[in-house]
Amino acid sequence: MRLVIHPFFCLLFVLSSLGVYAQSIPKSKSREKYPYLLYLPKDYATNKAAYPLVIYLHGGSQKGNDLAKLKTYGLPHLVDKGRDFNFIIASPQCPDGKFWSTDNWFDSLYNELITKYRVDQKRVYLTGISMGGYGAWQTAIAYPDKFAALVPLCGGCDDSTQVCRIRHIPIWTFHGIDDDLIPISETERLVRRLDACKGNVKFTRLEKTGHQIQYLFEDQAIYDWLVKQHK
Repeated sequence: MRLVIHPFFCLLFVLSSLGVYAQSIPKSKSREKYPYLLYLPKDYATNKAAYPLVIYLHGGSQKGNDLAKLKTYGLPHLVDKGRDFNFIIASPQCPDGKFWSTDNWFDSLYNELITKYRVDQKRVYLTGISMGGYGAWQTAIAYPDKFAALVPLCGGCDDSTQVCRIRHIPIWTFHGIDDDLIPISETERLVRRLDACKGNVKFTRLEKTGHQIQYLFEDQAIYDWLVKQHK
C-alpha cells in the first residue's frame, strides 16, 4: 500500500537492517547539527584551489551515533580502504529514530563546510542510497539552488509537482528492476514527472538487480560525470 503525504514533502521508505519503514513528517523542522565524516583530497594542503564537494547520504542501517558505521559501504567505505578522490566528501550521520527529512541538518553542514574549507560552490553535488536516495531527492527539492548535480540510488520521493523545482539540475538516478524493498516505480514516477517538465535527468535501470546496489559507488564513471557538472 502506498502512503500519501502532503504534496510539499517527500514520501520516505528507508532501509534499516534490510527493513523498510514509512516516515512521519513533522510540521516544522528543528535546525540540528549532525556529525559527519570528512575527506579532503591528498593535495588539499598544497593546492590552494577550491574543490568540488560531494555530500553523501547513507542508508537506514547506518543511522545512530557511531560514525564508524558509515564505513560499511559507499563513499566512506572507499575512503577507508584508501581510495583517492579529487573532491571533498562530507558524509553526515542521521540519528536513530530520524530520517533525512526529519530535521534541518543541511544548513549547518553546508555553512560549516563552505566556511572552513575551500569549496567550489558552483560544484556541490549530492548522492545517497536507499534512505539516502530519498534524502538526496528531498534535500535537492528543498534547496534547488545549492546543487550542481544529483545522483540518487534506489530512492524515491512523492511525485508531486515539487520535483519540477529541480528540473534544472542534472540528475543521474539508478534503480534495480528487481528491487523488492523500494520498488523501481518510486524512481520511475519521478523520472516521468521530470521528463514532463523538461528536466535534465537520465535513468539507469539495472537488469536482474535488487536493492543492494551500493557497488555502484565503486564506478569511477559516476564521479567523472559528476565533476563535469557546473552551476
